[in-house]
Amino acid sequence: MPGVKRAVVIGGGIGGLTAAAALHRRGLRVTVLERAASLQPVGAAISLSPNALRALDVIGLGDEIRGLAAWQGDGGLRTPGGRWLSRSNAEAAAARFGGPLVLLHRATLIDRLAALLPADAVRTGADTRLADAGDRDRPARVRTPHGELEADLVVAADGIHSAVRGTLFPRHPGPVYSGFTTWRVVIPVPGADFASHETWGRGRIWGTHPLKDGRVYAYAAAVAPAGGHASDERAELLHRYGDWHDPIPAVLAAARPEDVLRHDVHHIAEPLPAYHGGRVALVGDAAHAMPPTLGQGGNQAIEDAIVLAHHCDDLAAYTAARLPRTTAVARQAVKVARLNLMTGRAGTAVRDAAIAALSKAGPALFLRSFDGIADWRPPRSPYASRQTQAGER
Repeated sequence: MPGVKRAVVIGGGIGGLTAAAALHRRGLRVTVLERAASLQPVGAAISLSPNALRALDVIGLGDEIRGLAAWQGDGGLRTPGGRWLSRSNAEAAAARFGGPLVLLHRATLIDRLAALLPADAVRTGADTRLADAGDRDRPARVRTPHGELEADLVVAADGIHSAVRGTLFPRHPGPVYSGFTTWRVVIPVPGADFASHETWGRGRIWGTHPLKDGRVYAYAAAVAPAGGHASDERAELLHRYGDWHDPIPAVLAAARPEDVLRHDVHHIAEPLPAYHGGRVALVGDAAHAMPPTLGQGGNQAIEDAIVLAHHCDDLAAYTAARLPRTTAVARQAVKVARLNLMTGRAGTAVRDAAIAALSKAGPALFLRSFDGIADWRPPRSPYASRQTQAGER
């Protein structure tokens, strides 16, 4: 598609804003249309692995995000009683993948991405629909509450229940329930002193990680029927995890019912035939929603955005670059979910013993799970980041 000059991005989340920033950097006039009243995400944190940080280097943000992170990869995997099955550290992660694994609040990343755009580029409260996907000879059109917009490129970053995806691929079955539900909290926990960890039980997991601002990010997941919700989700967490090792009881004691977010997990089990149609490209969950068990949902959205900006005049090349990789990552995330949410007593015991043995013989399972993922590099150089430039020499 020659002469791509104007892009409309539907969705102001991490994938959409990264795409907008990357396209703006390439010289396109960009408009971001976000349905919500503000860009502030529902409170949770995001783990960024080296692949996503290298992608952010392309738009000059990687080093700043590395500097904002509190957690640099130290931690490991534990049992509900507190025994360590596997340990990892920042040095091992950096040596294996050429950079750290870091954690920060999603709102922090959203703010930094939005700051890369012109002040008038983002419009909130804009519920947007695709009116025409366009083709080589005519622009795409999107319908907003304030009228229609034409664009040489439309980026659909409208999430797991993407309306744009449904328009482009009406016969695709869409997302399916992954078999488990999740809870998340971001709260201050006075006196908490702990190493970052994820804990695997039978059909349940828990994770606790510090943020740089002093708060704690904790998440939990459990095998459960779809659609179930408790009247008091904090009480539900206390029932399921209250007798697990420290600092889990302290986190639960510090949380209020209103601090706890609960969401069922869905993923796209059947890959899409393409990540584009006409002048429209899908990024992030709209294209390849996956379980959070590898922490790669947001990371892959960031990768998508940078690769899309690189191929913005050839969307078939974008699909060719992204569909095989994201399909493989999504399938691995499903496999990991089956492993860490096993429900059988005997199988869980064998799993834990195998993890402990493998971790004594080589890199921690936590690091092994990122092989082939965290070592990805963006298609464009030189990078804006000095750190990545040095690493490329």
